[in-house]
Amino acid sequence: MSLPQLKNDILLRSLLREPVPYTPVWLMRQAGRYLPEYRATRAEAGSFMGLAQNREYACEVTLQPLRRFDLDAAILFSDILTVPDAMGLGLGFYEGEGPRFASPIRTEADVDKLHVPDMAKLQYVFDAVELIRQELDGRVPLIGFAGSPWTIGCYMVEGQGSSDYRMIKSMLYARPDLLHRILKINAETTIEYLNQQIRSGAQAAMIFDSWGGVLADGLFQEFSLQYTKMVVDGLIREHDGRKVPVIVFTKGGGQWLETIAECGCDAMGLDWTVNLSQARQRIQDKVAFQGNLDPMTMFGGEEAIRREVRRVIDDYGVVGKGGHVFNFGHGISRFTDPDMVKVLVDEVHSYSAAMHK
Repeated sequence: MSLPQLKNDILLRSLLREPVPYTPVWLMRQAGRYLPEYRATRAEAGSFMGLAQNREYACEVTLQPLRRFDLDAAILFSDILTVPDAMGLGLGFYEGEGPRFASPIRTEADVDKLHVPDMAKLQYVFDAVELIRQELDGRVPLIGFAGSPWTIGCYMVEGQGSSDYRMIKSMLYARPDLLHRILKINAETTIEYLNQQIRSGAQAAMIFDSWGGVLADGLFQEFSLQYTKMVVDGLIREHDGRKVPVIVFTKGGGQWLETIAECGCDAMGLDWTVNLSQARQRIQDKVAFQGNLDPMTMFGGEEAIRREVRRVIDDYGVVGKGGHVFNFGHGISRFTDPDMVKVLVDEVHSYSAAMHK
């Protein structure tokens, strides 16, 4: 299938630390519950999975924020848990509880049954990527994504979100061999999954290591970063005549910047606890940065938003070899006023332009 040529490649250039006229901006969870049009579409779809598994609905909600805001990227509307769902764990979303698996992985027998799923079970994702690329008509790049093997593993073993990670940490300490088997299968699956997104039209890839920061030092490197690196090493890095940048985001990973920067990624996502200027010095501009505004800034009013946007851009500093993509340090809150998002995007573009002259 012939896909439209890209008209605004500023995000990709920034991720690859190439000269850009301003700091590009996109927002984690930019297609989501803070937008009334998203809530209307989800109601029409009947459920979250009804939304994610229908390419027309997934395309619609991916494009909704771009109709409102001058964002520099679209990100595929999907969920990191579609992968273990394709492995047969039985994903369900429950009001007030979030995602939950009917068949979590707890025993050696459970692990023995685990295997890389047929990617045909995720064809609805790849179909959505193709449709989104067509409908974007080259306006901005499309980012594909997946969860890190560790983060996916947390959900697979816990069966749902967790506050203490007792089940997976019990396995980690008591039967590390079982956990390593799970993580290897997850990594192999994620490589296939992301590469098929890229073949279908995704122009950048992001790996969400949302729970890497709950691990102790040493264990993070062994059980999270090792497998994230395996994924990065296996990804298609050039497609359709262009480089495909890879972003790795470990929430709570500020103490491991140097080792994460060595994993082969082009850019690191940073949460709001990290000082961008110090982080640049620590890694010597080896990779680009993405981040790192606190999403709660959006409830401080227009003046606070503009002030904090300028602070983040100033914190990153003069653009040299390092590239900066403006984003939150985690996902946007569902209670955010969309009008305030417009303020944020406007301030990022207008203020950063002077830094890039």
